[in-house]
Amino acid sequence: MEKVPSYKLTNKNGVTVEFLSQGGKITSIKLPDSQSSVDIILGYDTNEEFLNGDSYLGAICGRFANRIGNGTFKLDGKQIKLTQNDRTNHLHGGKIGFNLKNWEVSPFELTGYESAFKLSLISPDGEENYPGNLNVEVIYALNNQNEMLIDSKATTDKTTIVNLTSHPYFNLNGVSSGKIFNHVLEINAHSFTVLSDVSVPTGEIRKVSGTDMDFNHPKKLSDVINSKYQQIHLVGGLDHNWVINKKEKEMALAARISEPESGRAVEVYTTQPGIQVYTAMHFDGTQVGKGLMPFTPYCAIALEAQNFPDAPNHANFPNCILKPGETYHEKIVYRFKF
Repeated sequence: MEKVPSYKLTNKNGVTVEFLSQGGKITSIKLPDSQSSVDIILGYDTNEEFLNGDSYLGAICGRFANRIGNGTFKLDGKQIKLTQNDRTNHLHGGKIGFNLKNWEVSPFELTGYESAFKLSLISPDGEENYPGNLNVEVIYALNNQNEMLIDSKATTDKTTIVNLTSHPYFNLNGVSSGKIFNHVLEINAHSFTVLSDVSVPTGEIRKVSGTDMDFNHPKKLSDVINSKYQQIHLVGGLDHNWVINKKEKEMALAARISEPESGRAVEVYTTQPGIQVYTAMHFDGTQVGKGLMPFTPYCAIALEAQNFPDAPNHANFPNCILKPGETYHEKIVYRFKF
């Protein structure tokens, strides 16, 4: 008997998406194949392992996804101090972020979608030292165009900061197949946010033109992961935020990852201003995932549409402040091709 509640989205084409109430963790995305189906999401063989393993795999990250430098920011003239859980940085909401919370999950009817669920959470005032009672609702939905929608809304009773994202790791060869060096990446961005030596933005927004950070034309990951370009060399791969070419709140293509031999691809569309692309350098082989495959560097790629990291500390970054009476509302769509 399964101990951990699991939920499944399905469509008429044989695409399935499974997730848990804890963290809204996406545990598998299976695409039809000539044999049966292929799981393209990094993870574990059992739901119980998801509760005890890497806590960000496939999860909803918040209250503020990505990094906040020194774990501090000013809000309404007050200095707010958060947990430093990533060197000197605050990462993905702190020690107990939304990725570790048990979300209330209920079936949901959404026009144009074959199946959908609503995930709800209340983050109390002062949790992880964030101000305000934050009410969060996230819709997971799948349609017959093979698109998974992640529609996030939040309201607060005190001025606070919000940045929500989804954190799935993709390997389009199938999740127990090794490295992603043969994957091809495109990013719809003319600039990116430059990182410091502790992987937090300096505040500089730099043009990608003429650098190995330019993915406006498709590039094979093996051609760039070991680049000597300082920003890539600094982190040993990609762990950067790109500034998506679009208007504010416009739903637009952010990135596309494809694998030529299988013909599989994932396109990411979003209303968010940025997309973090991460080539999974932190895995060291000590954890074992689906099919007894160890998690090793470059075994998957994360595509996380979100606000810019460290946005509370940079006036030139998009607004991340949510006030009473306002609604935070952002959408991410993963479109699967096979």
